[in-house]
Amino acid sequence: MDTIAFRATSKRDRFYHAFARNLPVLILTIFVLFFFVLTPYPALPIESAIRFTDVTDTAGIHFTHTNGASGEFHLPETLGAGGAFLDYDNDGHLDLYLVNSAAPSALYRNNGNGTFTDVTSSAGVSNQGRYGHGVACGDYDNDGYVDIYVTNFGANRLYHNNGDGTFTDVTAASETGDTRWSSSATFFDYDSDGDLDLYVVNYVNYRLDASAPTCFENPAFGAAEKVRGYCHPKHFEGTPDRLYRNNGDGTFTDVTEAANIRDPGGMFLGKGLGVVAADFDADGNPDLYIANDDTPNYLFYNKGDGTFAEIAILAGCAYSADGIAQAGMGVDADDYNGDGHLDIFVTNFSYETNTLYRNNGDGTFTDVSYKARLGEESYLFLGFGTGFFDADNDGHLDIFVANGHIFPNVERATDVISYKQPNQLFRNQGDGTFAEVQLEEQYAVSRGILFGDYDNDGDTDLLITQLNGTVTLLQNESATSNNWLRLKLIGTRSNRDGIGTRVTLTLGDESQTREVHAGSSYLSSNDPRLLFGLGEQTVVDRLRIHWQSGVAQILEDIEINQELVVTEPFSDE
Repeated sequence: MDTIAFRATSKRDRFYHAFARNLPVLILTIFVLFFFVLTPYPALPIESAIRFTDVTDTAGIHFTHTNGASGEFHLPETLGAGGAFLDYDNDGHLDLYLVNSAAPSALYRNNGNGTFTDVTSSAGVSNQGRYGHGVACGDYDNDGYVDIYVTNFGANRLYHNNGDGTFTDVTAASETGDTRWSSSATFFDYDSDGDLDLYVVNYVNYRLDASAPTCFENPAFGAAEKVRGYCHPKHFEGTPDRLYRNNGDGTFTDVTEAANIRDPGGMFLGKGLGVVAADFDADGNPDLYIANDDTPNYLFYNKGDGTFAEIAILAGCAYSADGIAQAGMGVDADDYNGDGHLDIFVTNFSYETNTLYRNNGDGTFTDVSYKARLGEESYLFLGFGTGFFDADNDGHLDIFVANGHIFPNVERATDVISYKQPNQLFRNQGDGTFAEVQLEEQYAVSRGILFGDYDNDGDTDLLITQLNGTVTLLQNESATSNNWLRLKLIGTRSNRDGIGTRVTLTLGDESQTREVHAGSSYLSSNDPRLLFGLGEQTVVDRLRIHWQSGVAQILEDIEINQELVVTEPFSDE
C-alpha cells in the first residue's frame, strides 16, 4: 500500500511540475486563440460595384490649398480647409466654393457640361487677407439666392449673394464677424421662425506670438533628440462657440448666453471642429451635435423655448464606449439602419477609432462602432471629413471617411502610421454592419469631403480637400441599375432652403427617413437636395414631408429617376 501511494504521489507531482513549466505556453495559446478566433478583426476590403473616377483635371478645377507653414509649427497649419457644393446662380447645377488658408479662396461655376470656370474675381468671394478654414451656405435672407459664410483664424466673413453673380461682404452690417479661431459652422432655424440662424464652432485660444509654446514629437527610431513638431491641443484652452439669431432684417444677434449654449466642462472648454444640426428626438426643434477635439462632444438639446440643454453625457454620445473623450474631427447625422431615428458618426484620431452612435429612439445613444465593424477598421487612421450617403443607390446609407495625419514626422516615430493616408468607404450591408470597399489606393493628407450630385445623373459625387495639396473631384460611376429620386425643397413659411425639413419615403414595407441639413462633414457644406436610393423599386409609394413650420405634405405614386421640386404649401394638405 505504501509503495502504491508513493508512486501515485510522485506521478501527481510530476504532472504539477510539467503543468507549471508549460503554463506560459498554454496562456499564450489561449490568448492567440481568443485574439484571432473569438475577437472581431478587420476584414479585407471587399470588391464592389461602387466606382469613383478622378475627373479633377478634365473638370477644369485647378486649386491647391496652401497652409503657409513657416517652420514655426503653428497649430492652424494642421487644420486644412473645406469647401461647399452650392447653386449660387440658380441654374440647377452645383457650383463649388473652395476655402484656402494662406492664399485666396475660389468660386467655380458649374458650366453644366462636366466642367467648371473660376469666377472668384468677378464674384468677389476670395476671402483675401484671412486665413480660411470652413464654409457654411444658406439663404439667410430668404431672397432665393444662397449666401456664403467663411470661418477663419481671425474674423469670419459673411458674403451676401446679390443674385447677379456677385457677392457683397456684409460681415460688419450683419454683426457675424466672430474674431475667435473658428472651424466649422452651420445655418439652421433653431427658433422655427422661418429665418436661418447661424452656429459657429470655435477651436482653441491660440496666438501667433512668442506666447505660443514650443513642442516636440516622439523621437525618431534610433534618434537621441526629439523632433520639433505641432503642439497637442491639450496645451491650449478651448474657446466658446457662438449662436447668432437671425433678426429677419439682414442682421444677427449673438444669443449664445441667452440660449444657454454653455460649455459644461467649466474651465475645460470644448475644442470644437465639427458640427451638425439635426432633430434627434423628432420633436420639430433642431438640436446641435458638436465634435470636440480631445474633450467630450456636446449634444445641445433644443427645448423649443429658445434655449438649449447640453445632455451628451446623459444621452451617451459624449465619450466612446470605454469612457474616453476622443479627438472629434468630422461629424454627420442620418438614419443608417432605417429605424426612423437619426444616428451620429464622428471621426477621431489614430489609435482611437471612429465612432458610430446608434440612436435608440428614447433620447439615448449607444456606441456600436465595433458591432457595426467600423472600429478596428479605423484604428490606425486619423479621420477628418465624413458623411452618410448612398453610394450605389441600394437604399442603405454608406459612409466615406477622409484620412490624413497632422504630424508630418509621424513616420519617424512609428512604423504603422503614415502622414499621408488612404481614404475609406464603408458599404452598408443592410444588417447593421458595414464592409470596407476596395478603393484605388491613393495616399494623401485629406481633410474635408463635399457630397453632391454635381453632374445631375442621380448619384452622389465627392470632392475631397487636402492639406497643402490639390482637391480631388470624384465622379460616381458605380456599375448598378438601381433607381433614385432627388428632392429639391423650397420653403415658404419655413426657411426657403427647407433646412430642417424631415422626409420619410416609403417603398412597400420599408421606409427611409432623411432630414435636410447642409453643414456637416468637416469644415464643409453639402448639396442641400435629398437623394434617395431606391434599389430595384420602380415607383415611390409615398412621401411624407414634414416642414419645420409644422406643415405636412403627403405625395403618393411618384415616378422614379427624376428631381422632384416641392414647394411648401401655406397650410396642411
